[in-house]
Amino acid sequence: IPVYHTAPVSRQLQLKTRSLLSVFEEDAGTLTDYTNQLLQSMQRVYGAQSEMGLATEQLSRQLLEYEKQNFALGKGDEEVISTLQQFAKTVGELNTLHSELATQMADRMIFPMIQFREKDLTEISTLREIFGIASDEHEAAMVKYSRLPKKKENEKVKAELVGEVAYSRRKQHQASMQYYCALNALQYRKRVAMLEPMLGYTQAQINFYKKGIDLVSKKMDSFLGSVSSMTQNIQAQLDSEAEAMRMTQRELLSMEDTVYMPDRDPAPVNRTLIQKAGYLNIRNKTGLVTTAWDRLYFFTQGGNLMCQPRGAVAGGMVLDLDNSSVMAVECEDRRYCFQITSPNGKTLILSSVSHLQWICTLNNISRQIYLTDNPEAVAIRLNQTAIQAVTPITSFEKRGEGSPNPDRAKPGGMQSSSGASQKTSSAPEPEDLIVPGTPIQFDIMLPASEFQDQNRAGGRRTNPFGETDDDRSPESDDSLLQQVFAVRFLGSMAVRSGQTQEVIYEAMRQVLAARAIHNIFRTTESHLMVTSSCLRLIDPQTQVTRIGFQLQEVTQFVAHQENGRLMGFVVEGRDWSEDDEEGEPSFSAFVFESNTEGDKICYTISLGKDIMEAKKDPEALVQLLKNMPLTNEGKFLLLDNETGNTANGGAPDEEESEA
Repeated sequence: IPVYHTAPVSRQLQLKTRSLLSVFEEDAGTLTDYTNQLLQSMQRVYGAQSEMGLATEQLSRQLLEYEKQNFALGKGDEEVISTLQQFAKTVGELNTLHSELATQMADRMIFPMIQFREKDLTEISTLREIFGIASDEHEAAMVKYSRLPKKKENEKVKAELVGEVAYSRRKQHQASMQYYCALNALQYRKRVAMLEPMLGYTQAQINFYKKGIDLVSKKMDSFLGSVSSMTQNIQAQLDSEAEAMRMTQRELLSMEDTVYMPDRDPAPVNRTLIQKAGYLNIRNKTGLVTTAWDRLYFFTQGGNLMCQPRGAVAGGMVLDLDNSSVMAVECEDRRYCFQITSPNGKTLILSSVSHLQWICTLNNISRQIYLTDNPEAVAIRLNQTAIQAVTPITSFEKRGEGSPNPDRAKPGGMQSSSGASQKTSSAPEPEDLIVPGTPIQFDIMLPASEFQDQNRAGGRRTNPFGETDDDRSPESDDSLLQQVFAVRFLGSMAVRSGQTQEVIYEAMRQVLAARAIHNIFRTTESHLMVTSSCLRLIDPQTQVTRIGFQLQEVTQFVAHQENGRLMGFVVEGRDWSEDDEEGEPSFSAFVFESNTEGDKICYTISLGKDIMEAKKDPEALVQLLKNMPLTNEGKFLLLDNETGNTANGGAPDEEESEA
């Protein structure tokens, strides 16, 4: 078993050590059984003076059985097997000798074997128990540490738990070192233990039986000398190995506790893996509201996530990973959690210190990369594509080169009139549009308080008697224009300027690149309502407004030049953090993916702005009404609503963005 100088090792080395450990333990168990059998045979020789012939004959047969033992580690035992076969032959020839050798046999044959069993084999059993106790203590310490809440951390408690984890890790490492060293040494000692008793037995026969001088000494002097030399060489190898092990232990004891602390210098995430194995903590439901965490061994096989319970011979399938969604989640009672959601709605919540590596690997599998001819190359190419997506573009003039429709986003009235003036010889740099490192919001979450407020005051109650309410609905002002589009929110971020379309293009690029790098592909469908006064993003299931903006706050809006389903707009707000009475202007870009062309949404927003301006001049409003077709209800005739069944209250489906 390899002995490491430092505690933290790679996952491959850990798996290799675990596999070797089981093999060495099996070998030690087999050796213990064989040693007990061999010792019983020797004791029978020693105790049964009257049946010396039968006892030595049984011993001869037992020596031949060593070759038939299925030792897991049989390498290097060829010399032992051949030597034992020769000894078996000698014992068969000496089975008629007198039992006066009992004293010599007790000193030279029985005692070494008893010493080997009581000292070496018992030491292995004791060290195994100590190693098991240390492993259990380390696992218990890690469970306590992983249960630390991320919110309102108690530094004193955290420091105590960190120290406890480090102490338990050091203790486990020391116990494993001693256990591994003893198992390694046993491979040398078992050879000496098998040969030394028989060497003493044979020498006793030579020394005490005059009748056997011609039979034993003349024929076996050279053979016994070679056996003695072989045992001395093995002992020398053992001494050298033991010295190296002691040096390793001294280096280990000189290390600092920081080596054993968790979260120490985490390894970089490999985004090209398509296979993964290791222990994970899985959350299981134990009651209506109670849950429990179980630590099990998981591994991937093809497109399936497998689990092998403790004591099981083989693993079973837990989940089909094809087209599944894997993302990090927050749990109150556990750190490093991530969630796997299958297409049929089955959900697993798991926890591991290497959760980021698990997320990347499982997402690679969910894309069915393993079905390609060269999965590793495909994974590397996808990773390089994601990295190139976040490489800054030096000029927006390069973006327009090769575009099939460079004037695609001109329906936004503000942009079409000023588009020519915005193109200058020096295009703005990405750093001039968006501050590097600006965080991106991938979803719009509605707080519970806002949901309740809107349920109480946002919607009008229907009067069953047909009576009308005197209070005027806020939406009555938007009766001229109300258009709903089915969209999926991709992300939003703060920008430096709201007077140029290039800032929207840059925001689109960064949002899509961030989603690709972090493997975020799931989006929730919403309804974007455009009126002549505001924009509202509505939850189709609850009809609750997630977020809304006044139309005069929208400074820019444009569709993507190449992907017509992408559109975005910039909203102007006020920053009151500088103690300014009027507040500093701030801008935020919002990026959406629609079911139809983004130009239609931009055209509707432009029309809403025209109506908003026309309301200030009655004559201009009348002229606008004459030029635009109207519906039977007196609204502008634009496009059919794209919301489908979802507009009638159907549950919104989470879809994967095609952007």
